[in-house]
Amino acid sequence: MRAAILEDGTVEIREVPTPEPRAAEALVRLRTAGVCHSDLHMARGDWPGFVRPDRATPLGHEGIGVVEALGPEGDRPAGVSVGDRVILGLGGAGGGYWCGACEYCLGGRPRLCAQARTLMGTYAEQIRLWSPALVVLPEELGDDQVPLACGGLTAYSAVKKLWRFGVPPGKEVAVIGAAGGLGHYGVQVARAFGYKVIGVDVGEARCEFVRSLGADAAYDVSEAAERIRRDHGGAYGTIVFAARLAGFEVALRSLRRGGVFVGVGMPAAGEGPLQVNLLDLVSRDTLIMASTVGTVQEMRELVAMAVDGKVTTHVGRTGRLDDLPMVLDELEASAYPGRAVLTI
Repeated sequence: MRAAILEDGTVEIREVPTPEPRAAEALVRLRTAGVCHSDLHMARGDWPGFVRPDRATPLGHEGIGVVEALGPEGDRPAGVSVGDRVILGLGGAGGGYWCGACEYCLGGRPRLCAQARTLMGTYAEQIRLWSPALVVLPEELGDDQVPLACGGLTAYSAVKKLWRFGVPPGKEVAVIGAAGGLGHYGVQVARAFGYKVIGVDVGEARCEFVRSLGADAAYDVSEAAERIRRDHGGAYGTIVFAARLAGFEVALRSLRRGGVFVGVGMPAAGEGPLQVNLLDLVSRDTLIMASTVGTVQEMRELVAMAVDGKVTTHVGRTGRLDDLPMVLDELEASAYPGRAVLTI
């Protein structure tokens, strides 16, 4: 089969062996794959330690496909059958396996399981993966909705944290990087939850796109913090989907007292650490947290929301597997809003 492989900083499409499903695993023939910003970071070496330069690494963690085969008889997974069209991934982090029995799994945070394994390899014709990570898709949801597998799920889980940690519907929340692959989902999910959404991005064209998604307001990042404080009294919650450190700084400055900050985007390590004034943090009683991907149950909830028309993927770029290196270059240059989808 053909697959995208990263080695020595170069992404190539190669012929590789077709994997055989083991116990509790499924072999899925992929129809589409979504291009995630984290794949770009890995390809560019922005996150030292995530990729070993001396080892060939498969890329991609968003996929929709059809189950072709299941593992050996006697240990078949429940709820998945040959011929099912499924969405997979739950993001690369922790989407490959979790034990289901530790304190983190039982507490709804399987990514923190000590046995959690990453899932990579959706830029390929076929993939072998752990069956419990699969969600069967209804016919109403097209293959082009594949970025829900990570981008959509990550945004959905992050917005849910606002409600969980004390920001009720009806309040103003700011979405930083609102026109991007994750942010455009965040705007839609926040609206569906009943929040007043303030979008932040770069340039009027991207801000206009954010307004078209239903945001109540959208500001260029250069003036966003001042406008959010002046026009809205500050945001009750901010979610940063941008992969630049400047987005995190804008989000912190935009919060009102007692606000909730959720960091999602991961800037390149070369940008350095986020500087936080602890005295300001304590005096303003700010709650700061991170959010990464979600759970299988949240994926089911998101699929239902998408079927109801409350969330949809804005596909700003399409291509085929061979186009992946070019699509990554365009993503780095912010050449398209929303997500890119590859037809396998």
